[in-house]
Amino acid sequence: LGRLVARTGFRAYLGILTLLCACRFDLDELDQLHHAGPLVLAANHPSLLDAVLVLSRVPNTVCVMKAELMDNALFGAAARLAGFIRNDAPLAMILDAGEELNRGARLLIFPEGTRTSVFPVNPCLPTAGLIARRSKVAVQTLLIEFSTPYLGKHWPLFRPPALPLRCRIRLGRRFDPPADVAAFAAELERYFRIELG
Repeated sequence: LGRLVARTGFRAYLGILTLLCACRFDLDELDQLHHAGPLVLAANHPSLLDAVLVLSRVPNTVCVMKAELMDNALFGAAARLAGFIRNDAPLAMILDAGEELNRGARLLIFPEGTRTSVFPVNPCLPTAGLIARRSKVAVQTLLIEFSTPYLGKHWPLFRPPALPLRCRIRLGRRFDPPADVAAFAAELERYFRIELG
């Protein structure tokens, strides 16, 4: 129920941005994931809108979130209702992610660990690979591209974007669960650099 409410709310929010703010979102490729079964969705993280974009289109998706947001009075209750996962305790995060994947959910994670500060992508952490290896689930990459670095790491919160803002999400390569997590993190980073460079 929480995930359905979040998805519906995010779709409505993006509809308002499209209607009133001349934003253009090309998210159609995400619809191919509706019946894909459990996957680790590994995406680059250029903007604060990234999770909203993915969660608005891919059903039964849980997100790994910063603990500060989970404790936030505005977002925390909804995130907990949706079963989103805190990132402040690595072992608990990996175990919780595995449980959700075993129940058939998709898991959205940003391997950079934070929004991109050095484009096209920051160094990737091993977390996505650890979760995929433990759960024996493939890693589907998502390539997020914005026309401007709107709401990126160095974009002031109240600075308006250059309109029309355009965003596109492409389905990237799907990786098998890795055997070597460190090598996989390096391979994932190389892949993002090639595709987004």
